[in-house]
Parts: sequence; structure tokens; C-alpha cells
Amino acid sequence: MRKLPPLNAIRAFEAAARHLSFTLAANELNVTITAVSHQIRHLEATLGMKLFERNGGSVTLSAVGERLFPAVRDGFDRLAEAFEEINDRRSASTVAVTTTRAFADRWLLPRLAGFQRLHPDVTVDVDACEDIVDLRSEGVDLAIRYGRMAADGDGAEALIEDRYGVVVSSLAWTEERDPTAQDVSRFRLLGYRWRNRTLGGPDWPAWLHLSGLGDAAGHRINWFSEETLAIRAMEHGHGMLLCSMVLVADTLRAGQVRRIAEPTLPGFAFRLVSGPLARRKKAVQAFSAWLRAEAEAEKAGAMAPAAPPVG
Repeated sequence: MRKLPPLNAIRAFEAAARHLSFTLAANELNVTITAVSHQIRHLEATLGMKLFERNGGSVTLSAVGERLFPAVRDGFDRLAEAFEEINDRRSASTVAVTTTRAFADRWLLPRLAGFQRLHPDVTVDVDACEDIVDLRSEGVDLAIRYGRMAADGDGAEALIEDRYGVVVSSLAWTEERDPTAQDVSRFRLLGYRWRNRTLGGPDWPAWLHLSGLGDAAGHRINWFSEETLAIRAMEHGHGMLLCSMVLVADTLRAGQVRRIAEPTLPGFAFRLVSGPLARRKKAVQAFSAWLRAEAEAEKAGAMAPAAPPVG
């Protein structure tokens, strides 16, 4: 007979250790913070050892907690896998994906019908939001996230490396030649602000400085709260936009958008992250393989010449 501490105490420890927060653990387990704290103290009393170091409003794992957490987390993962295999057959053919609104709108959705033709029995649910979702607790299979690749490796793989360049709609640029940096002064500039300001992102002053055009003081910039709104404004002919080359790749190839070839600024990577409980699902494997193939096609397309301008 196995001698285990109470399951509720183990669950509270695993959630709090994963989030490094009693508050987030309480939200996930749908209990009060006091209940989480009580369960963890009960577990510590049972073991006779501290599992967390409490520093005011923050917590960190103790040395014992660091050793215990991976085993507990993996044990819950294996339990979840076992129940998932015998639970709902529909879940085996459903892929839940989370990504940013801009990537979903500009890249994923235009290509998704191609996947559905190849795999008509697979259902793809897309959650477009800017929040970082905990794949374990939210029941999400895959995340496509934008940002820096972790130096120590976080289980993510780079799908597409991005750069920022200046583009203008063919509605606004009617000349045969491609625009150059010297043409920027003829247009209103468009920009957008990410919710996560720490990432930085497309920076007009940096681009103007690199182009030898001075600072942004002499330019009018219209700011948008959403990346997709700024792209739509550019496509409607409202001005020039400094943005992700990945997100405008399709319209560039179609000739609906023209770009200034140089300079460009380094961007981040669109990264694929798999949920630990989803990697064995055949539907997830098929969707991941399709994403990689589409990303490779995107890289090849980036080196192909653009279509002639529309009109």
C-alpha cells in the first residue's frame, strides 16, 4: 500500500511550484489563497521540511522543493495522459492552438484551409490573444509565440525568424520603381504599440537613424493600439508602416504592398511550443509537421522575387 500525503496538498504544491505564486495556484484550482497556503503548510508538516521560501509577497522553491517538483509535475502529466487516452475520442482529433492576434489573422488563418484539406478529420481550435497561456493548466496543445529564443532552451523551436521593414500599399505607391528610404518624407508614418513594451519591436527612430534620415521629430506618426489595425491602415493607403516582414509576406508576394529593400531591423522569432500532454497526439503531430512545412515554404518564398504591383 502506497503511503502518500493528501492528494489536495500535492496538487496545491504542484500548482504553486509551477506558477511560483500561491495566488495563481489558487486561481487555477478554484480555491482561496488561504486554502492553498494551508494545504502546502500541511504537506510541509507531513514531510518535516520546508518546500517554499516565503519572502513577503513572493515565493521561491526551497532546495527540497526544487528536488520534489519535477517528479510531482511529471507524475501529474502521466496521470493526465492516461485519462486522456481513455476519455473523449474527440479530444484526440482536436488541436487547440494559442497565438497572437496578428499572427492568427495575417499568417495562420489564410493557410489553415490547406491543413484542413490534408486532414479533414482534425478540428483546429484557435485562441488568439496576447497573454502567455500555461499549456498544462489551460488544456492547450500548441502555442505559437513571438519573442526571443531562450538561451537555456525552453522546449520551443523557431518556426520563422523575423525582420522589420518599411512597406507601403500599392494604392499609395503607384510608381514602377520600388520605394527607397528617401521617399519616406512624402508619407505619413504608421506605428503600433505592443502591450509587452519590454520586447521593444519595430522602432521608427532606430530605422530613420539607420537610414541616415535623422530622428523622428520631423515626421508625423499615427499610432495604433493593435498591430493588425496598423497593417490594415497601411493597406488602405494611409501611409508607410515599419512592421514584421512575416506578417505582410503574402501581400508583398501578391504585389499589393511594396517595400523599401534596405535597411531592415532584426526582429524576433515565431516559436512553436508543444504542451507536455499533447506531444503524443497524432493530430498535434500532424499539425506541427504542417506548420514546419509552411514555415519552410515561407523561408523559400522570402527569397523569391515579388509579384509586379497590382493595378
